[in-house]
Amino acid sequence: MDQNKLNDQATLALALAKKHGADAADALIVEGVSLTAGCRMSEMEDIERSEMRDMGLRVFVGQAQAIVSTTDFDADKLSDLAERAVAMAKASPPDPHSGLAEKDRLAEHWPDLDLFDDTEVSADALREMARAAEDAALAHEGITNSLGAQANAGSAGIVMATSTGFVGSYKSSAFSLSCAVVAGEGTGMERDYEFSRALHFADMDAAEGIGAEAAVRTLKRLNPKKVKSQTATVVYDPRVAHSLLGHFASAITGTAVARGTSFLKDRLGEQVFATDVSIIDDPHQTRGLRSKPFDGEGVSNKQMPLIENGVLQTWLLDTRSANQLGLKTTGHASRGTTSPPTPSATNLYMAAGSISREDLLAGIKDGFYVTDLIGMGVNGVTGDYSRGAAGFWIENGELTFPVSEVTIAGNLKDMYMNIRAADDLEFRYGVNAPTLCIEGMTLAGA
Repeated sequence: MDQNKLNDQATLALALAKKHGADAADALIVEGVSLTAGCRMSEMEDIERSEMRDMGLRVFVGQAQAIVSTTDFDADKLSDLAERAVAMAKASPPDPHSGLAEKDRLAEHWPDLDLFDDTEVSADALREMARAAEDAALAHEGITNSLGAQANAGSAGIVMATSTGFVGSYKSSAFSLSCAVVAGEGTGMERDYEFSRALHFADMDAAEGIGAEAAVRTLKRLNPKKVKSQTATVVYDPRVAHSLLGHFASAITGTAVARGTSFLKDRLGEQVFATDVSIIDDPHQTRGLRSKPFDGEGVSNKQMPLIENGVLQTWLLDTRSANQLGLKTTGHASRGTTSPPTPSATNLYMAAGSISREDLLAGIKDGFYVTDLIGMGVNGVTGDYSRGAAGFWIENGELTFPVSEVTIAGNLKDMYMNIRAADDLEFRYGVNAPTLCIEGMTLAGA
């Protein structure tokens, strides 16, 4: 990826847009390569290589905008593209809230976030990683089948340029390995998985450990029981706890707030979580899975507290949603090459609590420990929450028998106010949370 060349091509596209009558424009180029290899039951199942290079050009004529994209960066083709984009904008209705980010909001300097690892992993090496993970899982007595293992290596280059003078670029890499297996037979089968993902190859977990953990998780789920419907304490394992932050992030986007479709739309500056809860968004996390040195409009970004001592501090805003609300962008614009920017979080996480997971469980006489969620029964307007779930029953602070076919329900406004967080925060996803405990939730079971 020749980023200097990509910078020049983005700048050329902007100049051509201005030449054909655009009042303002921005361009986004994404170029990347990905290699994936998978196996199932110790047999190589597939190998896939993909390469992509795409430019998205957004032009403004007055307050009307149009977006076009292309994979052909030849100068003549870019000129045709820019001309068509301007013609489309002239035919589009004006949007009083659209426009480029204000010049004083644009990033001028940004840190090195260590997002790119130039380690080259061959197809054969990926095959062996996948095979090693699956073989380690199949070696466990009781594992009867496999859903397969898959290893991936990829990299991407990003270039963002605006007619107001911003030009920025960065590269990132990504490596991943996952394994999913089955235990039991007939109608008594259960499945589970384990994975590792990192921007640097050296940060990946060992393949054998991933396979072994997938097997252990699967075997623990055999012979699940049903529980009666009741009100009980629910504990979310970190692998599902982060979903509660995802619902929160959706509720505080400027788009949802401006439309009035958020259950938190009137709660800025108010307590919406328990008083000891803090939630942070950090686009500058070193080697973070969602880190980026500037946002999708070229705006400067930084670590930002969203919740402090339970109080909602800010919305997630891009330029358009900020204009709708009479505010300034918070540097949370995200976009692809075929769509306008929208606000979204980056490396979002809930700060670790002060109690250990063991002590958190110790205080629970009867409860439900959730390791798997099913369905998306969440109403973003009201906060009503209903999800299918599986996991383990808690008795006197200990995980006992596996549980399945349970629905957990409540309202996110009440759930957030009653959250207690353990101290076991780890950064494994783009959104992360420690083990979370919520009392008084409704369980629909047998």
